[in-house]
Amino acid sequence: MKNYYIIDFDSTFTQVEALDELVRISLKDHPDRELIYKQIEDFTNAAMEGRLSFRESLSARVKLLHANKEHLKQLVSHLKRKVSASFLRNREFFKNHADDVLIVSGGFKEFIEPVVSNYHIKRENIYANSFTFDAEGNITGYDTSNPLSEEGGKVKLLRQLQLEGNIYGIGDGYSDFQLKESGLIQKFYAYTENIARQSILEKADYITPSFDEFLYLNNLPRAISYPKNRIVCKVVGEVPDASLQILRKEGLTIREDSSVGDLSDVGMLLVADGIAIKDHQLENAVKLKTIGYLGNSKKQISYDIATELGIVIFDDPKMNPHDAEFIPKRMCGFINKGETFLSANFPSLQLPKMDNVHRLIHIHRNVPGIMAQINQVYAEHNINIVGQFLMTNSQIGFAITDIIARYDSEMLKKLKEIQHTIKFRILY
Repeated sequence: MKNYYIIDFDSTFTQVEALDELVRISLKDHPDRELIYKQIEDFTNAAMEGRLSFRESLSARVKLLHANKEHLKQLVSHLKRKVSASFLRNREFFKNHADDVLIVSGGFKEFIEPVVSNYHIKRENIYANSFTFDAEGNITGYDTSNPLSEEGGKVKLLRQLQLEGNIYGIGDGYSDFQLKESGLIQKFYAYTENIARQSILEKADYITPSFDEFLYLNNLPRAISYPKNRIVCKVVGEVPDASLQILRKEGLTIREDSSVGDLSDVGMLLVADGIAIKDHQLENAVKLKTIGYLGNSKKQISYDIATELGIVIFDDPKMNPHDAEFIPKRMCGFINKGETFLSANFPSLQLPKMDNVHRLIHIHRNVPGIMAQINQVYAEHNINIVGQFLMTNSQIGFAITDIIARYDSEMLKKLKEIQHTIKFRILY
């Protein structure tokens, strides 16, 4: 059966609530702007959490706008810069599924269409409210005959559309959950990249911290192979906020602790200066890919064990103040692109970001014949190699391969099964 993807706009496709942003634009010189901002925000949250009917909330917010068409132009420019990061990087998905994606929102077409149409979403698949204007272009209200202006509007609209197929709903608010409650959609995905409403999370079929996660769960083509929210990044000790901000921006699941403890489910580890990682902790870190150490790690971590396990270490032996940002950036550079530039234990490699390719990393013990076996697997599966990089030291080697052909799970399995393989994964 055909699949349809019903996607909300505010705080889902974009990082923000558009009406909240519009009032900040229209009232930037108003003496009571802070009070009005707060009122608008309260009405928004009350509707999204199901504490106020949507129509009551919408009417109250529109009355407070004091906006016109010129303000809307400014808003559209602002929203284009506020598209959620995981939607932005999966633009190709929307291009390939233009007939399957519907934007269904209680927001307004005047600002939604100019934003989402840049993502190959058809205008006829955009369903939203419409403003009314006076002769001077001031917003006077909205079209009250539109079902999306009513309580349960998304449910009423979907009943009118009578879509035949599997329907999946993605959104952050109560009106999105109502689609699931009505039985009109198969699954409801609570979208939390920008905001998490506890009352909605409790009712969702799945909690999706990013659009990557939704695509991963449904085995759909995506920009990155593995959602970053599934990577646990443990942060140990007193780490500067600047470091944490970089890791959070990547969409990783951050776990803060005062001690190293168990690392069995940890994918990345950032450690404050003076904290030692014991050998047995390192040996049990089966998912660990990289360690960032905000100090000199030489006497705090066994480089031999880390290298044997394919764990890349970045440290700060000179205690440079800028390394509070530099170290986590290097960690993310390895996770995202396979870069080991200025690593303490791996050969140093800087790589370009390639478009329209898949990048794979194979870390192995440095023994003869590994590259021949790797390339034999690619040849057997008719893989077209765009670029390949091999770096070695006395213990290990790692091969980065950029390919353009589609690949199957059997090829990945064969690469993992090569003797002396330490770690293998798809970078993007």
